[in-house]
Amino acid sequence: MGAKKNFVLDTNVILHDFKCIYNFQENDIYIPMVVLEELDKFKKGNDEINYNARQFARELDEISDNDFFKKGASLGEGLGRLFIALPHQASERVQNAFIDKIPDHRILAFTDYLTQSDKKHKTILVTKDINLRMKARALDLPSEDYYNDKITSKDIFEKAHEVFEGIDGNVIDRMYSTAAGVPITTFDFHKDILPNQYFVLKSERNSIMARYNPEYDTVVKVAKERAFGIEPRNSEQAFAMNALLDDNVKLVCITGKAGTGKTLLALAAAIEKRNEYKQILLARPIIALGNKDLGYLPGTEKEKITPYMQPLFDNLNVIKNQFGSDSRENLAIMDMQASGQLVIEALAYIRGRSLSNAYIIVDEAQNLTPHEIKTIITRAGENTKVVFTGDVQQIDQPYLDMLSNGLVYTIDKMRGQEIFAHVNLVKGERSYLSELASNLL
Repeated sequence: MGAKKNFVLDTNVILHDFKCIYNFQENDIYIPMVVLEELDKFKKGNDEINYNARQFARELDEISDNDFFKKGASLGEGLGRLFIALPHQASERVQNAFIDKIPDHRILAFTDYLTQSDKKHKTILVTKDINLRMKARALDLPSEDYYNDKITSKDIFEKAHEVFEGIDGNVIDRMYSTAAGVPITTFDFHKDILPNQYFVLKSERNSIMARYNPEYDTVVKVAKERAFGIEPRNSEQAFAMNALLDDNVKLVCITGKAGTGKTLLALAAAIEKRNEYKQILLARPIIALGNKDLGYLPGTEKEKITPYMQPLFDNLNVIKNQFGSDSRENLAIMDMQASGQLVIEALAYIRGRSLSNAYIIVDEAQNLTPHEIKTIITRAGENTKVVFTGDVQQIDQPYLDMLSNGLVYTIDKMRGQEIFAHVNLVKGERSYLSELASNLL
């Protein structure tokens, strides 16, 4: 345990995690009054940040008393105290550096005041705003990101599956001849193998795609399975399809850059399993372009969200176009849409629905916070399978990054669970042009 510190929290940290005040150990937390003023503007609405603003207000009300603004409030055993900081006149150096009296500069002014007035404890500004961190450093004020929900490594998102060489060819022959696979103790792996981990085994004369089945403690063969006309084009896609079609794997995360087939594989697998689930829900979060919300778009609410959902309909059309317009398969898809068995909507519209006996696919999950993904998963009822797809290098939310978004957080926390599988797709299959642009531009 190091020396006690003072942490000044920015508004975006609370909007990201309303429980953040309990994650700073024995250190004291200061929330400038301007942060409360900003939070008040976010209390109305149905988005995650609105929920967090309301919940934090309730949390603050619960722990505060009549002496709160004089002595602060204890955050619990082993934790520090929480203080609400009244406005302070900005020092001359802050005024000279930042003339505009905007909320960010008022937060900097208090951080500077606390730094100068409490020399015994180091003061650190915590914000998810990169520009505010830069401004703090310009004043030689320590600042950092909110790290509580960041993963420690991004290696699993930069490579495909493991390849184990030097395997006995006779063992691979046995795996080809039996669906039961072989005991994992047959292999001398130099690292721990996780449940539902996919890999390739190679000998001098043969190779096989494989998966560790935790239920029977065996390594089994993975075949290229076709789903509603979509066939995997490489081993990575074969692994993803295997996880998507396995009813024992209730939670699947598929990561990969644009053009690797994440959404198409998930949708094809869901339609293939249509007789085993009451409903298929395909959704994605709405990320407004150009900092404009839906109110700027013409039409009804349904018409406003259509442009954001178009990529999902495009994937559905890819599946449809494999068959004739009057084919049995296309008629089946049309019937599913008409009856409500297949629903493509904005994520906000499915949050309140019953998620029992459903195959749920959430696209662009890298734009969700850890709490948003937790909300979705915890609503999963009996016989429900949840699939998250996303590209962790294309994040459109200003306060999420490659190490803190909900998709990577879920993968990091769920690894090792027997009902979870993660597959990272590396090879683009949309077209040679798409792959070239993804790699070079």
